[in-house]
Amino acid sequence: MDPAKEERVGNERSRTLVMGVVNVTPDSFSDGGRFLRPEDALEQALLLARQGADIVDIGSESTRPGADVVGEEEELERVAQVVGLVAAEVDARISIDTYKPRVAEECLRLGAEIVNDITGLEHPDMIRVAKEANAGVVAMHMRGRPKTMQGTEDISYDDLIGDIGGFLSERGKRARDAGIREVIIDPGIGFGKTPAQNFELLQRLYEFTVLGYPVLVGPSRKSFLGTLPSGLPIEERLEGTLAAVAVAVMNGASIVRVHDVAEVRRVVEVVDAVLSA
Repeated sequence: MDPAKEERVGNERSRTLVMGVVNVTPDSFSDGGRFLRPEDALEQALLLARQGADIVDIGSESTRPGADVVGEEEELERVAQVVGLVAAEVDARISIDTYKPRVAEECLRLGAEIVNDITGLEHPDMIRVAKEANAGVVAMHMRGRPKTMQGTEDISYDDLIGDIGGFLSERGKRARDAGIREVIIDPGIGFGKTPAQNFELLQRLYEFTVLGYPVLVGPSRKSFLGTLPSGLPIEERLEGTLAAVAVAVMNGASIVRVHDVAEVRRVVEVVDAVLSA
């Protein structure tokens, strides 16, 4: 049996979950500036839920390559009201995209249920914050920081899958040993990887499923999809996103993080049906 399908057969999850993105930022690579006003962010979250998002992921610091760090107070000022509004109005789970424990703690208090941490739970207080709120966590792999990860950072790997898998295994175990019941891992496509490495991650994604955690993948509109053909702009990367999502789900992804929820929901329903046949 195919390794990816074998893993899914042993997994009680019946379908792929779709995580829709709401960026409350002025500079995110895809939709920066569109949802800065809380009422606009709420409207977008409601739309994503209607389109089939199981989870709405809200972030207020851009993590695109080259992005500057946002201070804790500014991040809270951007995101806290939005999380409260979405929690009250939207019929979907909320994740908060942050690596700062204080931001996570406040957003969990306001109704978020998952912390999506691009640093892989690096801050020593993040696991404690999540545990105290009985929240789930996403531990992602990233080489360097957004400011440097695709520029000055060394993104060579001795063993791409082994290096990333070892990191995710250690971070997942740390969270699970602390008593966090919902631990999700993310190999971090587009975060300190070359286009070729991103394609290899998708092709070999099933190798992460053996670690024993649900795997989240976020290929949506990313620059590696713009290399086929070279220079494809962000607004023309939908087909590439859908192809990447289909491959990811075929190879064991449990959750896909995307901007185009309606289109992706249709794709994953077909792939789920194929895998269940």
